[in-house]
Amino acid sequence: MKIGELARRTAVSERSLRYYEEQGLLVSARTPSGHRTYPERAVDRVIRIQELFAAGLCSGKIAELLPCMRDEDGGPSEAATPWLVADLTRQRARIDARIAELVRTREVLDDVIVAASGSAGSSGPSRAPGPSWGVSAK
Repeated sequence: MKIGELARRTAVSERSLRYYEEQGLLVSARTPSGHRTYPERAVDRVIRIQELFAAGLCSGKIAELLPCMRDEDGGPSEAATPWLVADLTRQRARIDARIAELVRTREVLDDVIVAASGSAGSSGPSRAPGPSWGVSAK
């Protein structure tokens, strides 16, 4: 398939697909006229790449990881090494820390919403006034 079709099927821009190729994340063949063509399995590969970027991994880390994953389902392949497992465990801990920070931020926003709702004529906030900044009063 041509790059435009791959872009449409994966909702990823052609520019991003070219970047993935430059980074070694995606491989294309070339027609005699120089146009990129991709195999059907490239759809799964691009979806997997997008999931890994969304998880906060950089292109270099994704390039290390992709050979250890099956494109079609994201499951592990036989290429995973103990070093990669240790590195991915650190990446997972980083993601967990980000999730915890987002939860704390959401709690602060909840406090602000309650406080703002209270100042609009309700009986007041259900928690102590002031920002909690990560300290939940629940």
